[in-house]
Formats: sequence, C-alpha cells, structure tokens
Amino acid sequence: MRTDSRLPRVLHVLLHLEQTEEPVTSEAISRMLNTNPSLVRRTMAGLREAGFVNSTKGHGGGWELTKSLEKITLADVYAALGSPQLFAVGQSNDAPTCLLERSANEATSKALHAAKEAFQQQLGSVAVADLVRPHAEKIRKHQKQAKLID
Repeated sequence: MRTDSRLPRVLHVLLHLEQTEEPVTSEAISRMLNTNPSLVRRTMAGLREAGFVNSTKGHGGGWELTKSLEKITLADVYAALGSPQLFAVGQSNDAPTCLLERSANEATSKALHAAKEAFQQQLGSVAVADLVRPHAEKIRKHQKQAKLID
C-alpha cells in the first residue's frame, strides 16, 4: 500500500513559511519537497480554504501564513488535507450474510474507530508551533550557521 505523506510534508512547509518574511513560491516549495509545483498548489489550496495560508500571483507572489501556528493544531491541518485514510484494513464482503463475517467486521471496525479517535485526539492536542519547541536551540544554531555560509 502506498503511504500518504502529505501531513508531515505540509507541516514542514508551514514551519518554513513561519520562518520567512516574504511569500514563498510553489516552485520553491516543490524544490524543498522534491515534487512538482502543480501538486504543491493543489495541496496548499486546502490550507488556503481553511484560512491558514494565502497566495498571491505574479512577481513577488507566493504562499504566506495568514494564521499563527500557535492557533493551528495538527488536527486542523489533517482536516484541511481531507482527513486522509489512516489504515489499509477494511471490511470483508466475501459473505455478507454470514454472521461470523459480520462479527469479524464489527470487531475490526470497533478497533479502527478507536484508533482513529485516538489519532484525532493526539493531533488535536498539538499546535503546529509546538513542533519546533524541542529543537528550538538546534534550529537557531543551524540558521545562524546558514547565514554565515550565505
């Protein structure tokens, strides 16, 4: 099964947008994520609809934050991405009238529902801004070194 890495990738983008003072183009984001600009625009559109970012066209245009990362939870970003499927496990429909299959489906459905609720609860308890706190000192040192090299 192919994995969906949009959530951590978009969080990565949001953290970088918070560090910049100028709008960042889809092309620049696509280079950072090793993807194409049209995919960046489609993905970022959900964040724009959620009110987290805005985009401007033309020279000097690009993506910029419109809401503080302190006020955006990981659950908010997950929802803006369309709440991607978490698991590949699904229902069996080989024998829909069989009570044993129904029991197996019910058991797996309950477990999946509980896992999804726990995932949503965990995401809802973390603001995007919280992601950098454990690494703040290392980030400052890295940025300072990068400026010396530039």
